[in-house]
Amino acid sequence: MKSDIEIAQEAKMKPIADIAAGLGLADEDVIPYGRYKAKINHRLIHKASKQGKLILVTAISPTPAGEGKTTTSVGLADAMNAIGKKTMLCLREPSLGPVFGIKGGAAGGGWAQVVPMEDINLHFTGDFHAIGAANNLLAAMLDNHIQQGNALGIDPRRITWKRCVDMNDRQLRSIVDGLGGKVNGTPREDGFDITVASEIMAVLCLATSITDLKERLARMIVGYTYGDEPVTCGQLHAQGAMTALLKDAIKPNLVQTLEGTPAFVHGGPFANIAHGCNSVIATKMALKMGDYTVTEAGFGADLGAEKFLDIKCRAAGLAPSAVVVVATVRALKMHGGLPKKELAQEDLGALDRGIPNLLRHVKNIKQVYHLPCVVAVNRFPTDTDAEIDFIIKKCRELGVNTVLSTVWAEGGKGGEALAHEVVRLCEQDSSAFSYSYPLEGSIDDKITAIVQRIYGGDGISVLPAARKQIDRLTALGFGDLPVCMAKTQYSFSDDAAKLGAPEHFTVTIRNVKVSAGAGFIVALTGDIMTMPGLPKVPAAERIDVDENGVITEVYCEYDANTRSGMPDANRKVKGTLHWVSCNHCLQAEVRLYDRLWKVENPRDELAAIREAKNCEALEAMKEIINPDSLKVLPNCYIEKFAATLPTLSYLQFQRIGYFNIDKESSPEKLIFNRTVGLKDTWGKINK
Repeated sequence: MKSDIEIAQEAKMKPIADIAAGLGLADEDVIPYGRYKAKINHRLIHKASKQGKLILVTAISPTPAGEGKTTTSVGLADAMNAIGKKTMLCLREPSLGPVFGIKGGAAGGGWAQVVPMEDINLHFTGDFHAIGAANNLLAAMLDNHIQQGNALGIDPRRITWKRCVDMNDRQLRSIVDGLGGKVNGTPREDGFDITVASEIMAVLCLATSITDLKERLARMIVGYTYGDEPVTCGQLHAQGAMTALLKDAIKPNLVQTLEGTPAFVHGGPFANIAHGCNSVIATKMALKMGDYTVTEAGFGADLGAEKFLDIKCRAAGLAPSAVVVVATVRALKMHGGLPKKELAQEDLGALDRGIPNLLRHVKNIKQVYHLPCVVAVNRFPTDTDAEIDFIIKKCRELGVNTVLSTVWAEGGKGGEALAHEVVRLCEQDSSAFSYSYPLEGSIDDKITAIVQRIYGGDGISVLPAARKQIDRLTALGFGDLPVCMAKTQYSFSDDAAKLGAPEHFTVTIRNVKVSAGAGFIVALTGDIMTMPGLPKVPAAERIDVDENGVITEVYCEYDANTRSGMPDANRKVKGTLHWVSCNHCLQAEVRLYDRLWKVENPRDELAAIREAKNCEALEAMKEIINPDSLKVLPNCYIEKFAATLPTLSYLQFQRIGYFNIDKESSPEKLIFNRTVGLKDTWGKINK
């Protein structure tokens, strides 16, 4: 199987003008960004009267084993077109791949991808840059207002507006700026959010027009005065310039799948720290262009689907006709406590312990939101029939069908069974759709409803600082807004370690703030961060580009269950790949000298051979000689610096051994002799 990037690079894409023409779009409504991507006139959502059916794809709580939500969304859209249903696809934009910490499946995978994949994972059409620029313009105007006399009486200690950057960088979470004297501003504590967690991202995704966008920007609260009154973007007169920066970003981005299905990729907030849905404009436009629209919401159904249904659908007047919950056997076994390295083994016990996670998500869709639902099992080759049958049986008990999906390996063909089930569900009555809480309740009531009805917890614990914030926001008239929960994606609770379907827990609310422009309250739980940090091995380490500008990826996986990761582990890493640039290397011969004798201590055998002095003794000596004591590797490659070293210099080749440079070595032909191999001692072997 080829890698995702190889499949994407070899794809034969249609010119984006052809994709647009197939949707009946006029030339003046299509703004090309190269041959294979374009922006579409956002005003079209107000012109057409057609309304297709909306299909939401969500998933179980994510694990390191993977679920394949975006891949399933892409494959399902392709499959529905393949069975004769005119279908559009709506996805979120991803953060920049090279600077993001742990790259997800932003463009799908295998034979179910949106393309051009590399562009989508890089700068794309510049939407995120525009959002960052607008955000930081407001920050600059805010600080400049204080510098120029502070006519509004803004308290520098109570500024809530943060700067943002599209990058995981924990170093920027909490900073002090304005240092260096009066000319450099007013010193104050400050910080950054990642762009996708910014309020402007939410505003862009929920706005329905340029005018609506500008009005939402004007309502955003940036801080408070010395008199405890809120200060808005409109009071700083920044909304006009910010809208100018965002006038193109508000237009949906049109691309295509590998099979030519039209796809809008627009807006990209994270569902663990933001509302996690693509733009309202893109979704509504897709619904007017196709009979069906497949869209996704971020992370598990407790986050992305909850916010899609309780925030986006409520604000935009949308209602899904069907919901797909994606799961994998592997991930469910991880929820059941099985280590990642053992997932290939059949384990019905672990599956039984983990499947409550899936069942709770399904139950929420069916019994809380009253929507038709199907479970899509993204099948892996190691999944057994017994494990699949177990999932099917458990889901049927809730009145939900389970369909196997193989879109990663087969594209749309592998999703046709799922497509038929989705079409069947779309014909059912979905008018009973309801939200998980009413807007009329208090902020506490709404948060508690989410925790109890969606998460399965007992209730909430509000810290004193959060209590003051709730009381203040209620007094300011924001108590009737929906709530956006910022919570770990790995668990129903606010503790990432509580996998499966935990019970009898409380969720700690440590901070509450208002996104007045977006139109919701944000409740931060546990230790969730709106500026993530990079992991030990950032995604950037696995990305490279050759001299022709072709992007390549090197896939390496760190095994934490080794001595390098855990001092008490029973095993160590047995091999490491060392990559050498083909443009900056020299060919070398490597001589691997190993132990000459097969026996641990040949002294006794050699003494007997010397004493015998006959042919039989010579043959006996041959028996204890290691025939593989010397292996010559004639076509190895090494960094050029080695040619500058004097002969008999000593080097260590990682995980192979210690080498010296042979006296016959030359810059034209480098020769290295292994002097010591990195092998366990005879004593360890005997033990």
